[in-house]
Amino acid sequence: MQSYTIGQAARLLGVSPDTARRWADAGRVATHRDKGGRRLIDGRDLAAFSIEVARTGGGEEDTSYTSVRNAFPGIVTAVKLGDVAAQVEIQAGPHRLVSLLTREAVEELGLEVGVEATARVKSTSVHIDRT
Repeated sequence: MQSYTIGQAARLLGVSPDTARRWADAGRVATHRDKGGRRLIDGRDLAAFSIEVARTGGGEEDTSYTSVRNAFPGIVTAVKLGDVAAQVEIQAGPHRLVSLLTREAVEELGLEVGVEATARVKSTSVHIDRT
């Protein structure tokens, strides 16, 4: 399972690293340390926490969000696989994006809950790039 540093988590949550650090210090999201002593957040924990932050608004920062080139970097929060098609949800800061794509594409990209990914939007289609 992929883990994220406090800085990476902050970027995915759309907050400053200081805010993400305060949330971790307060026990709002679980962390563990790597061999180098850096605090890391498990991808599944970060995915669940990103949904909570989006629902509650985080409460600490008013951040302006923009879709530069219609790209929304975020974290995969749900994957529903069918026989041929799949549905992938990404939480990108306060934005929840849902894309329907082939099961094959999901498997090739290795998309699963907790993985960092970017949703790219053109017109009414959402395309997912694994980052």
